[in-house]
Amino acid sequence: MIDSPPHLALTIQKAIGKANRDNAPSSTDMRRWAQAALQDDDAEVTVRLVGATEGRELNRDFRGKDYATNVLTFVYDQGEDMPGGDDAPLAGDLVLCVPVVVREAVEQGKPLAAHFAHLIVHGMLHLQGYDHEDSDEAEEMEALETRILAELGYPDPYAERSV
Repeated sequence: MIDSPPHLALTIQKAIGKANRDNAPSSTDMRRWAQAALQDDDAEVTVRLVGATEGRELNRDFRGKDYATNVLTFVYDQGEDMPGGDDAPLAGDLVLCVPVVVREAVEQGKPLAAHFAHLIVHGMLHLQGYDHEDSDEAEEMEALETRILAELGYPDPYAERSV
């Protein structure tokens, strides 16, 4: 019997203007990247693309850092107190700040699609409990990101680049 991949219910919101919309990846690509990073559990995820103002407000309000960052991950609690209990799918939001992602891709000499793919994979792994707070966790998470991105046809996001 062939195991089917975990089911991903993905909603994409593009809360961005035309200039940022032109730099945004396609919904098809975002779905492919998010699905590739989904390890074992079914998931309900919203990917929201935002501009600098909303990105800064969210980072300030939820992390206490007054600047726009590339990706924010919001995980919704699971467990017996939640509707569906322990059997409920993994649920959360990924918020990507398009102008920050574009700027970083240019500064780091990376193709824009590869950088977006990396950040969606990174955020999806956070949703699943992966972290990089200490060196062992960071090493495990980075190795997994690198493997998933290679399977998607993208280079190692942690390799040194010449700009």
